[in-house]
Amino acid sequence: MLLEQVILMSTTASAEPATTHRAAAPSSHARVLSLLGALWLILFFASLFAPPVLDDADGTHANAARQMALSGDWVTLRVNNVRYLEKAPLPYWIVAASLRAFGVNAFAVHLPQALCVLFLMLLGVRWARQSFGERAALYTGLGLLTSAGVFLFTRVFIPDVLLSLLLATSLYCLLQSLNPASPSLSSRSAPGLSSRSAPGLSSRSEAEGSASPAGAPHLDSEMWDGAPQSSAQSRLYPYAMWTALALAVLTKGLVAIVFLVATAALFLALTGELRNWRRLKPFTGALLFLAIAAPWHILAGLRNTGAADGHGFFWFYFINEHVLRFLGRRIPRDYNKLPSYLYWSLHLVWLFPMSLFLPVAVAEFRNKWKRHSDPELVKGSESPYSARGISQLGGRFHDLTPSLRTTLLLTLFSALVLLFFSLSTNQEYYTFPAYLPLLMLLAAALARAELTYDAEKSSRRWITFAHAAFTAIGLAVAAALAYGLYTSRHLAFVPDIGELLAHRGVGDYTLSMSSLFDLTAPSFAALRLPASLALAAFAIGPAIAWNLRARRRHVAATTAIALTSAAFLIAAHIALVRFAPMLSSQNFAAKIQQLESSGAISRDNTLLLYGDQAYGSSIPFYLNRPLDRPALLVDGRSSSMLFGSSFPDAQSLFLTPAQLLAQWGSGPRKLLFVPLERRDDIDRLLGPRAILLQETSGKALLTDRPLFIDSARPLETNLTPQKEPPSQP
Repeated sequence: MLLEQVILMSTTASAEPATTHRAAAPSSHARVLSLLGALWLILFFASLFAPPVLDDADGTHANAARQMALSGDWVTLRVNNVRYLEKAPLPYWIVAASLRAFGVNAFAVHLPQALCVLFLMLLGVRWARQSFGERAALYTGLGLLTSAGVFLFTRVFIPDVLLSLLLATSLYCLLQSLNPASPSLSSRSAPGLSSRSAPGLSSRSEAEGSASPAGAPHLDSEMWDGAPQSSAQSRLYPYAMWTALALAVLTKGLVAIVFLVATAALFLALTGELRNWRRLKPFTGALLFLAIAAPWHILAGLRNTGAADGHGFFWFYFINEHVLRFLGRRIPRDYNKLPSYLYWSLHLVWLFPMSLFLPVAVAEFRNKWKRHSDPELVKGSESPYSARGISQLGGRFHDLTPSLRTTLLLTLFSALVLLFFSLSTNQEYYTFPAYLPLLMLLAAALARAELTYDAEKSSRRWITFAHAAFTAIGLAVAAALAYGLYTSRHLAFVPDIGELLAHRGVGDYTLSMSSLFDLTAPSFAALRLPASLALAAFAIGPAIAWNLRARRRHVAATTAIALTSAAFLIAAHIALVRFAPMLSSQNFAAKIQQLESSGAISRDNTLLLYGDQAYGSSIPFYLNRPLDRPALLVDGRSSSMLFGSSFPDAQSLFLTPAQLLAQWGSGPRKLLFVPLERRDDIDRLLGPRAILLQETSGKALLTDRPLFIDSARPLETNLTPQKEPPSQP
């Protein structure tokens, strides 16, 4: 099959003699990067152009960056001219610069997110290659690019992927700082990558894929022996660590310090590296950290005082947004917390498909401790994955090999992140910083298990179990999609999928995945193309992967699993584009612009948003009006606008329903956006005085007077008006 041949040509290990492994390593690594780069272009870069900026967090954050770009105020975040003080500024600085460079559009907003994924993938590949070898590097890159959580939580403008990149960079620099005289890449730290690193491997395992096409990358070769770090490199790593930490604080606040400092303290204590604490440059590094992180906090505190109860930035940002948020007492209390069973189990979804191999990693860990307890095995190989290497984990931590040091550091960091947010209020994506460390650990375990596939029964059993689970999931998903497609075969395609949803309000929509529970059977009529693609992927992909595994084409088999996930993510993106009318209000902004450009309404109109501004946050973004023409918020002193509305300069932007009723029909033309959740309220308030201009997914755009072609005859709203008389502004 064509797909199988592509996988084999791209990833299967060749049967070159061991003496050629080192020479082939650069070529192999280049092919790995080429494959991963192509996947990034398809999954992340190509998706930057659609869908448009979404409502809620995406539009709110995009508006904050847009206002920053327009105003030139790089200290105080504002949304719709209202102070928005709960967020750290770095993501908004970056997106504001992108908006200035590329214009006000979805591409400019989401490009930094996609680039963060690219850099995070490259860092993970480099780190995994140094510590675990080329095969683990490939699997780390594949896991990151095709994981459901990474894909899903980079569709909107949130800071977590940037935080993950900066924290991973600081961890990597921490590890490098403690080994300034060590080779940056060493053949001794190649667990599971050379056949010599795992005793008892069969000849079949040593030369996996003996019938591989000539020139295919050899992913089982020893790692490239890098030159020892220069003294300049040794001095730069600790300062790079402090710089990355400072930028992480400017990305999401003090939680970055908690994660890095706690991980570093435990790691130094367990490995006996406390004696080398000076290598981290704590004094000069802390000064560098303060020089980067402190100025914004000080300026923001000085410029934002005098809000409710005399509070200002310092109380709201440090106490309310850090301490009270952790305790679940943040004002306003608009965050839900996932139940514990969902919080932990959903990580199997966010890390899918690499999470299929979690039992492999657990089995590897158990095998290590079994070997540690056998004194005969302790006398064996020098390999980091051998008994002697494992025995170090239970004894002299300061003698850990580079691979085990990386394993320990990543394990400590992941555990701290997961435990921290299990206690705090949380959203599904809060644990994003743990994704790369967990994927690296899974990739390393899988790489070694594949090389011991014939020699160790447990490796073969748990890899087979992973394929069985993947096949079962594939069949279940394919069956569900086939049923949905069959039952909707006679239904007409409906562009506005929002009309077909249940609108159950699961979790009051405060969890990021709540809307998924609104899907109904008729919605498949609007999702036939993505559903068909996903059906084909899960019907074919698991069979190809299992066939390749049975033929001992391990790298190709694992790659086939990742590519199946990639095909599903492409289908998911197409589905997200189909959901755009429901998730975004860009079409309302386009309607307003069309009416203005045609002369149907005066450009001197007033935009009002009913309820929380997040419901229609994409409208002000796409209208991109000057800062002296903000939208008015009716009954909108809630959520992210609550604290900012208590500053004196924000009062005129907030109207009560009674004030709206008093102003309706007088003064400049009113354009009122009403979300589905507030339609009943506005119907009771305005009744027949509200004229409908457009309705999509239950959302409505209303105006307070008819459109006219001339002074005598009203124009139907579904026609294109040409001119509005001067008497009707």
